[in-house]
Amino acid sequence: MAQKDAGFITGQVTDNGNHPIYKAEVTFTRQRTEKDGEWGKAVNPEPAYTDADGYFRSHALDPDAYIVQAYAFQSYHSESQPPPTIVESGCTCDVALRIPELNFSIEPADAQTTPMVGKYFTMQIVARADQANFNWRAFPDARAGEVASGSAQFLPLRPGVMRIEYHAVGKGVDRGGGRAEVHSSRTTAVDDAPIQRIGGNVNVALSRTAVYRTDDQVLWSVIRDRTDAINFNRYRRFMDRVLGLVENESLELDDEKRRVEEVRRRVETLDTHLHGVGAYQILKTATEAFLLIEAGVRFGRHHYERHHFSTNEEAARLGEVVDLKELEDRLGQYLGLPRQLPYIKRVVRAAFAKTDPAPLLGDRVLMARIDEPVLLELIWSYWHEEGMLMQTMNAIARRFQNVRAPGERDPLAYLEIDPLRPLNNVLWGYIQDEPNRLTVSRRAYEYEHAYGLTLYGKAVRSLHPADSRSKFVEGFHNLLHVASVFYKEDNDTTVIADGYPLLNALKEVHLLLAQGAHNQFGDLPWTARVEMMLAEWMLARPEMRDFIQARVMVPYKEPWMPQVDTMKSLQGWTDVTVTHFRDLGVYGEQILLSVRYGDWIAVNDEDSAKNWARYWRPEIQGYMHAHRAATALDLTIPESVDSIVPAAYLQKRLSAQQQRLR
Repeated sequence: MAQKDAGFITGQVTDNGNHPIYKAEVTFTRQRTEKDGEWGKAVNPEPAYTDADGYFRSHALDPDAYIVQAYAFQSYHSESQPPPTIVESGCTCDVALRIPELNFSIEPADAQTTPMVGKYFTMQIVARADQANFNWRAFPDARAGEVASGSAQFLPLRPGVMRIEYHAVGKGVDRGGGRAEVHSSRTTAVDDAPIQRIGGNVNVALSRTAVYRTDDQVLWSVIRDRTDAINFNRYRRFMDRVLGLVENESLELDDEKRRVEEVRRRVETLDTHLHGVGAYQILKTATEAFLLIEAGVRFGRHHYERHHFSTNEEAARLGEVVDLKELEDRLGQYLGLPRQLPYIKRVVRAAFAKTDPAPLLGDRVLMARIDEPVLLELIWSYWHEEGMLMQTMNAIARRFQNVRAPGERDPLAYLEIDPLRPLNNVLWGYIQDEPNRLTVSRRAYEYEHAYGLTLYGKAVRSLHPADSRSKFVEGFHNLLHVASVFYKEDNDTTVIADGYPLLNALKEVHLLLAQGAHNQFGDLPWTARVEMMLAEWMLARPEMRDFIQARVMVPYKEPWMPQVDTMKSLQGWTDVTVTHFRDLGVYGEQILLSVRYGDWIAVNDEDSAKNWARYWRPEIQGYMHAHRAATALDLTIPESVDSIVPAAYLQKRLSAQQQRLR
């Protein structure tokens, strides 16, 4: 704990071009001591390191005179002894440190050459380019490639103003705080290519308008990669490895191997005749381990995931040839320093504007959510709930306990329980864990808070939410409708589609999602996902298929789905196949994640909105089709854009179904 009379030294470290230096080392050396009066004899206090904006703050210092030195890129901010900084009791001194030898400014290699569309030109770093490694990029649209240390070639693809950026990482020995880094940029005008006159017969063909790359596209690639990584089929393979059902399979990723082996050891400690909740708890632990491994803002880190990632499909969506390494580089550039989503940086700076961020960096719970938020969206659980996933498990659990269902007849009364015996321990644990599981009303309250979505049913009749996103359904459906209009315009080669209605709709939904990101945000979606994935795993077991016979000729995407459709027929629930609800959950999650975590409030370029619609077109159109199939509401029609929740349409459809059967 610092003494009451201690002081501090704060300041900023920049290069000679006034660019802030990240991870610069700042040392504080006493000028003299009371004992011998000689400079430098006292032990140096612990150094400080600058943040992404170049700022630093010393540790508590005793009142005295200190020589403050900044070191970065193998250079000090002053070659001679600088004047001392006097630290007084209880005071904070502010200093500005500039390293004069560094000036990583960007200049054209040939000042006489004007950048032109379709022709390469070279930019170079001025001063001491040998002290750093450089990563280059240019936008809105150009190709870049390093040709030598401190210089790069660029190929503009359209006229206008092009911004060129570099990221410099220092060479040399890491002195404990990481190698210094600095960003800089400049703009340059790009002329159009000269007009070339062509004689003779010329054939003219119309084509779609050009697609210009934007920085946020890489975030959508990450979202699609990570949401696909936690799909049920991959989850089922993971569970098979945990339970030893897959033999002689090499596990190449360290994190997964470690977690699988840990869960396997727990499985082996169970006796084959174990009674109680042990088996279910192990499966629950394995499910959480799976989500911890796969979810997060990153691409697959390991060799087997590189094979899983489809670069061909990604190239088709982005409109350019890419590989995983290039996408990882783009992700690093998009996240910046520190490596956080721009939207996260914005809200964190607003929340802690007057707070020293240093203590927060040591809070692992807080920083884990800031640095790598889990890419889960509660709308996935909502649509699976509407698809009767959890109601199916509840009906099976009730029958397993020999409890009669309410009403005149129990559809499951004469189903033989014997096929469920191999799942005895798991179902027993599932039932005994009921006090620890989320209730329907608990999830329903959060659906209301996050999206304004309501569930209709006996278990949620008396809900009184304190807060509800009443505008979300209308805003989200408007976004989907505007996207459908954009697709029609974008397919018409005689029209340049307008992206600003899309951009405004994206900003509206982004704000609504942000307003609902409180209370149980992050925790309840995680818990609901774990419980629902476990329910899917149990329903996909052979025992369940024997217990609830399904129609074998119907194609399903995931093996748990036939049992849910059969249960819906037995119970007289909605006859809409669970396939549509599954698609609504999967596609809705991907769409909303791209809107929630994009920094849309700062975007004023219609190209970002156009790229968003083009990238997510399969998911958006798949969602609208599934929504029409489930609710009979066609979102391509303007009159269908209203604030009525989907549950009302589902209830109306169920009433019509029951009326026909009477």
